[in-house]
Amino acid sequence: MAGQRQPTDLVIMKNKKHLTKAEIEARKNAEVLAPNDKVRPPNYLTQEQRKKFRKLAKELLEINLIANVDCDALARLLIAQDQYIEITEQIRQTPLMVDLPVYKEQVDQNTGEKERVQVGTVSCVNEQRERLMIIQDRCMKQCRQGASDFGLTISSRCRLVVPKAQEKPENKFAKYAK
Repeated sequence: MAGQRQPTDLVIMKNKKHLTKAEIEARKNAEVLAPNDKVRPPNYLTQEQRKKFRKLAKELLEINLIANVDCDALARLLIAQDQYIEITEQIRQTPLMVDLPVYKEQVDQNTGEKERVQVGTVSCVNEQRERLMIIQDRCMKQCRQGASDFGLTISSRCRLVVPKAQEKPENKFAKYAK
């Protein structure tokens, strides 16, 4: 099974595959390079999210990992992060366990009617917290996927590392040429 297609410059820098000039030209012509001259936060972001967007976009532009078409994806990542933080705050304020009353039916001796009487309590997992944790898990998965797409996790950065071009060894006779 073949791996992901790599940019031509990366293949050349790795120096593991020999390409003819014609192959290099053909590969470069087939590559899609998206412009990155209009990387701006979308209008639907809040003011705080726009600040985060600009900060992240600036860092991603420095290493050429974002293009104009990626603006919405980065915005979705920031929205998912904010939702994750909001849900996490709600979880902190919601108790894990709640006490539920336990009732027993008794017959009133005077009237003969059945009535429910509380005989104690039982501790159970809070259903509201459980639902919040499911939502938190979904938000975390969205954040993790978005971060991975932009190289914001350790494992995704390892896949994005571009090797430096090999320096030519210094010619030992170059000092005599001067």
